[in-house]
Amino acid sequence: MQGKGKNPVCGITLPIQSVKVLRPPWVVCRSLLVGLIGIALFFDFLNGLHDAANSIATIVSTRVLRPHYAVFWAAFFNFIAFLFFGLHVAETLGTGIINPGIVTPQVIFAALMGAIIWNIVTWMFGIPSSSSHALVGGLVGAGLAKTGLSSIVWSGLLKTAGAIVMSPMIGFFLALVLVLVVSWLFVRQTPFAVDRTFRVMQFVSASLYSLGHGGNDAQKTMGIIAVLLYSQGYLGQSFHVPFWVVLSCQAAMALGTLFGGWRIVHTMGSKITRLNPMQGFCAETGGALTLFGATWLGIPVSTTHTITGAIIGVGAARRVSAVRWGLAGNIVIAWVITLPAAALISALFYWSSGLFE
Repeated sequence: MQGKGKNPVCGITLPIQSVKVLRPPWVVCRSLLVGLIGIALFFDFLNGLHDAANSIATIVSTRVLRPHYAVFWAAFFNFIAFLFFGLHVAETLGTGIINPGIVTPQVIFAALMGAIIWNIVTWMFGIPSSSSHALVGGLVGAGLAKTGLSSIVWSGLLKTAGAIVMSPMIGFFLALVLVLVVSWLFVRQTPFAVDRTFRVMQFVSASLYSLGHGGNDAQKTMGIIAVLLYSQGYLGQSFHVPFWVVLSCQAAMALGTLFGGWRIVHTMGSKITRLNPMQGFCAETGGALTLFGATWLGIPVSTTHTITGAIIGVGAARRVSAVRWGLAGNIVIAWVITLPAAALISALFYWSSGLFE
């Protein structure tokens, strides 16, 4: 047969006779697409694993729930978070960090590898770094490696970078204020009565924080998968997040949370400062309010930064010396280097994958 057949997704043109003999090119491309979606969901799983401490550290450290019960509690609320929030964060990650017009499977692969490798490194050393900013760094690194500075959507990137500073500060302030207010309200209660009350209240605050965690963090992977599908022509003319992507990402994160992240739980729950149930409630509530606001505004903040700031806030409310500032300083250093480190790893993967073209 004569003539040519063109693959509408990959843009590959082959003789029709070759198409009949060889494996159709769209099968290869769809296999690659499925593989990249699988890698994205693996990142989402690691995000849940890495950030499980954010949801359960305080409720575990105060001994309100045993660790294995706590992860089931957090995983449930991680999964149902899509029922309570819009998809503004997914839209920011999908179209507001790098120009979606330059997105290719190679760019997404490099971005995910940068984030995954940095997550694994920090998880191995028990460092509560930000999975969110690792992913943003991965996108930036891959975009810069492909087309340079023109690939960056500066408004979205600067908004996200600003949240690195603002989210822990807001979490710190809200938790500090909550501790002072609650202490004043319960000043006439015995310590035993206060402890008993807030052991119950911590179930509420932990649920709220897990909702905020699932609502903000899972959407980041949704944005990555959606922009990949959009770049390959599977979403039509308008960017949106298919419902199956929403469910897949929420499930992957919840599954990761079930597996816990015990090294980071220990760091977050006891090494920074010692907490009682009242302080745990204030830290989780302050962190949850911060996440709700950020998710509503479509800002992909770090749940790690937020809860760490809140935990430091409740510790500082007791006394400044109650916070182990040396450890807190090391965590801040990890925050600062996360974005550039993930970007560098991502750029290296982008350049390396180009050698096989």
